Amino acid sequence: MKKAYVFPGQGSQFSGMGKELYNSSPLAKQLFDKANEVLGFNISQIMFEGSDEELKQTKVTQPAVFLHSVILAKTQSDFKPDMVAGHSLGEFSALVAANALSFEDGLSLVYKRALAMQKACELNPSTMAAILGLDDAKVEEICASITDEVVVAANYNCPGQLVISGSMKGIEKACELMKAAGAKRALPLPVGGAFHSPLMEPARVELAAAIKSTTFAQPVCPIYQNVDAKPYTAVADIQQNLIAQLTAPVRWTQTVQHMTADGATLFVECGPGKVLQGLVKKISAASEVASV
Repeated sequence: MKKAYVFPGQGSQFSGMGKELYNSSPLAKQLFDKANEVLGFNISQIMFEGSDEELKQTKVTQPAVFLHSVILAKTQSDFKPDMVAGHSLGEFSALVAANALSFEDGLSLVYKRALAMQKACELNPSTMAAILGLDDAKVEEICASITDEVVVAANYNCPGQLVISGSMKGIEKACELMKAAGAKRALPLPVGGAFHSPLMEPARVELAAAIKSTTFAQPVCPIYQNVDAKPYTAVADIQQNLIAQLTAPVRWTQTVQHMTADGATLFVECGPGKVLQGLVKKISAASEVASV
């Protein structure tokens, strides 16, 4: 039996996250205190007592989800992954949990990533939308048909659930076309920008410099990375894929399929919420139907 640990991304945060860990584990307390020191502000207090609005700020959300996920992994005595993967931001959590990055370096990169993405959002007002009930190929075809605006497939979450990303006008136009093509829903999301699209290029450039100047080690197990859903252990490959991630789609459906094909029989979600567990079940169910 192979155990796969998966780490969630932005959107899984909630007020009070991590408080129980802080109160029950000396190691967790030590890591939360270290995080406050590294970031230069009291993020643990915002996580434990902050409002939903405070937690929604990208500069808070990303390090908060990262901290909850990594500290949960670090405080588990039986944390022995055969493989790891993370959804978007979760890829950084996975790398720290698998000892490819130190806790401090991982947190610093996540914070720099959050600030760079925030800046890119302010440069180009943009958004995302969830498309439910259409084949991936049809969604891609509609996105490609809109040539006067930026619109791309951004998150392949599970069969029948794909998130698109792009300019305000592009997403509006795409949602109309998706509904006309038979989508059950085409739902604009309450996000600050077009993540995992070409509009994140300024953030990618900024983050690339930070990643290149950070020390990485070979992880204790393969990490299945978002850009192509394949397993990696070589440091140079991991860094390049991490840099490409900001402007490339998150291939989560394909990641789970590859991990399952490589022997994963148990998926353990490490972080706030159970969003990824739900997606894994849907992907597995769709794969079983396809193989019948």
